[in-house]
Amino acid sequence: MKNQNPQKNSPESSPKFAEGLCFKKLFFIFLIGSVIGTIYEDILIFVRTWMETGVGVWMTHRGVIYGPFNVIYGFGAALMCWLLLRKPYKNWQIFLYSALMGGAVEYLLSLGQELVIGTRSWDYSNQILDINGRTTLPIMLIWGAMGLVFMKIVYPWVSSLIEKIPPAVGENLFIALLIFMIFNMVVSWSALIRQNLRHHEIRPLTPIGEFYDRYYPDEFLRKYYTNMERRQ
Repeated sequence: MKNQNPQKNSPESSPKFAEGLCFKKLFFIFLIGSVIGTIYEDILIFVRTWMETGVGVWMTHRGVIYGPFNVIYGFGAALMCWLLLRKPYKNWQIFLYSALMGGAVEYLLSLGQELVIGTRSWDYSNQILDINGRTTLPIMLIWGAMGLVFMKIVYPWVSSLIEKIPPAVGENLFIALLIFMIFNMVVSWSALIRQNLRHHEIRPLTPIGEFYDRYYPDEFLRKYYTNMERRQ
């Protein structure tokens, strides 16, 4: 007997991986945004040092130890998608909300970093229209422009690519990368917290603290957080 419903088994009707605005898709957006953010920061530093000294310097700016992930951009990208894809916003609204969200994320992460581990990775105190040195209005405008480009051009393309991943492959990849990133962030930020305790001459009270002192000393962390400065 012939198939009475030829569309039943068609590719269009088969389930897609991370379809819609689900956590799995936002997680992959987070990863992609983190990598793009690392590339952007590296190029920005290279151009800036080249303009100032005539010699470009490559300095990797990361939020974690393992992998090229600048997580502030990843968090920003995922947050923008989660908030701005719920309604059909106009372009000027996307620009405005992206600017506000980008500035808020940058400000809060800077504040949290200083309160928890006593350091700063950026300080805009000497730049025009800064907000407590944690962000500036011009940089918020850049966040707005980046958000508009991302939402209108990058996201539709990236979303389509993510949904083309075979479901079985996507599920296994999602689980593996999620476990890796949780481990990566916990180890990286715990090492920074332990570094702050060392700075205050607090000796390790557990074998875990001794492990961090042995394998994640200041010299090691300095290679991965090149622009991190301690606040007095």
